[in-house]
Amino acid sequence: MLNRVVVLSDIHGVLPALEAVLAEPDVRDADLIVLTGDIACGPQPVQVLDLLVGLGERAAWIRGNADRELVEYRRGTRASIPDPIGPSAAERLRDDQVDLLEALPTSLTRQVRGLGEVLFCHATPRDDEEVVLVDSSPERWDEVLGDVDQAVGTVVCGHTHMPYTRLAGGRLVVNPGSVGMPYGRAGAHWALLGPGVQLRSTLFDIESAAARIADDSTFDRAAEWADYCLNARATEEVAYRIFAPHDGRDKPWH
Repeated sequence: MLNRVVVLSDIHGVLPALEAVLAEPDVRDADLIVLTGDIACGPQPVQVLDLLVGLGERAAWIRGNADRELVEYRRGTRASIPDPIGPSAAERLRDDQVDLLEALPTSLTRQVRGLGEVLFCHATPRDDEEVVLVDSSPERWDEVLGDVDQAVGTVVCGHTHMPYTRLAGGRLVVNPGSVGMPYGRAGAHWALLGPGVQLRSTLFDIESAAARIADDSTFDRAAEWADYCLNARATEEVAYRIFAPHDGRDKPWH
């Protein structure tokens, strides 16, 4: 039984944001840090992975869709990556890092004090890029959680980069938001579990971080990428317009 668990999702290869979160006292003192995917697809993939590997058994890893895409690109099973920064990130990874990402599970469960059995995944328990939102219908949530063991009382997911908690089918659903690519509000977003749920945000020097990224990255538009992503210039309204058509809200439920 774990007393305190930190959840970091959608780091997207942003080293300064990750460093800021790892420096938080509650993160340093946590029993476990769970990484819920989309870890490396960004401007500093090598440095981010090396830092996280250095956490040893304090970290538990899950592969996200963007991590899978990096592996597929490097393995030659896909010719392109939807995220424009993806090819640069994939090409920069060392072979051992590609192997690491390829071997990651797509979900895991842990016992957390006050929350019981908690299932961690990237998008949904059954798919690494399926979309569910805080206002997705009860029918949609019943569909995506239909195969989850009844013993699981809490589901933690990422993917949409917007933090929230809600009840769905009697379960608590938690999205910690994104560490490296926040939508709607700047800062590195994460969650602290046990015995309840706290959604947290860590502020850091964005101007300095953007300069580091521009210097470190091999992506030719790294400075532009850093300015847009770290300042959360993608608002929640923009994100909802992109995601909402994919969460089944137009489906005629029966």
